[in-house]
Amino acid sequence: MLRLHFTAGDLARTRLADGPDPLWESVLSLHRLRDARTDPVLARWGERVRCDGAEPLRRLLPLVPARGYFPDFLTPAAGTAGFEEGLEAVLTTPRARLREEIGVLARSRPLTDWAGAVGEGGAQTMGRLGTALRDYRRLALDPWWPRIVARVDADRRWRWRTQLLHGTEEMLRTLRPAVRWRPPVLEADYPVQVEVHLEGRGLLLVPSYFCRRAPVALADPKLPPVLVYPARLPDSRPVSPEHLARLLGHTRAAVLQSLRGGCSTSELAHRAGVSVSSASEHAAVLRDAGLISTSRHRNSVRHALTSMGMALLEEQRTGGGGRRSGGSGQPAALRTARVLDAAG
Repeated sequence: MLRLHFTAGDLARTRLADGPDPLWESVLSLHRLRDARTDPVLARWGERVRCDGAEPLRRLLPLVPARGYFPDFLTPAAGTAGFEEGLEAVLTTPRARLREEIGVLARSRPLTDWAGAVGEGGAQTMGRLGTALRDYRRLALDPWWPRIVARVDADRRWRWRTQLLHGTEEMLRTLRPAVRWRPPVLEADYPVQVEVHLEGRGLLLVPSYFCRRAPVALADPKLPPVLVYPARLPDSRPVSPEHLARLLGHTRAAVLQSLRGGCSTSELAHRAGVSVSSASEHAAVLRDAGLISTSRHRNSVRHALTSMGMALLEEQRTGGGGRRSGGSGQPAALRTARVLDAAG
């Protein structure tokens, strides 16, 4: 059992990764290559990778056993910024940490000569590790990446929307059945007993395409807390007009919807049916919440939706009048919105 202990501060600092982490996807896909229960789609993927990837697999599989411990340095926090950033962090891992983590691996299974050499961190060995990770990514992940992104983005939009509308605790409850929120503890089935006290550091939740059953956490509790969980297609429950209005207020919801395509403050006031000063005030609040951005060009100010704001307003229009927030000629601002399901 894995048990993550939260404080109120940890709930405030719990967040979702911005997208798939290519280093986590690399490591977890290596698990899928040896999983007899892999679904038919991944079985075809695995046949191709095993056939064409003999050289990178020869170097990577000894570092990532089919079960149990694998070194944390293979999945650095920098991986959330992209593959090259994550790879740079892997290849510059301090030698003391390499020796320590490869030593932990050695206690669970005999090491190959190659794995032992990684523990020494020599320049030539780390160069070969970098080549293996790049070659594996090109072969195993790049052709599959649009599918990975679609599944992960669909999952994170759904969870982010739940967190925004209903709070972090409700979002944590959506992780059932693999993960269970029993305040103030988040529990998951795990091969060993692990107790992690977040102690105000918060938690980064990383949805993963290749994580297919149990969630995965870093082994070292001193590292920034991460929980990688299986990404899945979201529920199709709509963001209702009432939810949006309750979250923002009717007028501010109208202002947010009026920002589709971007506009100046005066244009925003005209679209939303409010005064220029009121439009400016509402824009400031939405900007502080991360839903819009504001840029200045000479004497002109322009507002635009951020990706977070666009995700909130993604919708399928159902027709019919929405609820107006008042003012002559104001648009029907609140209509049923949906977070679109992206096909996996």
